[in-house]
Amino acid sequence: PARQSDLLLFRLYRIHATAGAKVVRICEQEAGLTRRQWRVLGFAGQHEGSLSSELATYSLLDRARTSRALKELESKGLVLRRPRSSNLKEVQIFVTDKGRSTHHHLFARAAEVNQQLLKDLSESERVLLDSMLARLQSQANTLANFTVGND
Repeated sequence: PARQSDLLLFRLYRIHATAGAKVVRICEQEAGLTRRQWRVLGFAGQHEGSLSSELATYSLLDRARTSRALKELESKGLVLRRPRSSNLKEVQIFVTDKGRSTHHHLFARAAEVNQQLLKDLSESERVLLDSMLARLQSQANTLANFTVGND
């Protein structure tokens, strides 16, 4: 890369920022949810009965932000928090029917944005992109395990 705007991470960020803004508007206007709330709601649905700390890990958020999002989702009737039967200090998260319906609607709308973003790629290019993104994620995971001074 010759300049900052040529760096892969910046290019990916720019795509996320521009196309992601549309998804944020959809979440806010159609469901009154922030992007963070929608993300936590989605992972809560995928991992029904998880603890808040587990949802933080799944959604790549810190525990405090996840906890705030869950409180807001609960106040909107989208999730329920129930004490775990084996340890009453731990609280499991369950998505309500209203939460599932809301997430289903927003997911379909986000999938439309995704489809629009990929529309100029052929099916084979989409498959290749998916494979390359998986490899890049694997490499990013490896890099994340390095500490300063290990280069």
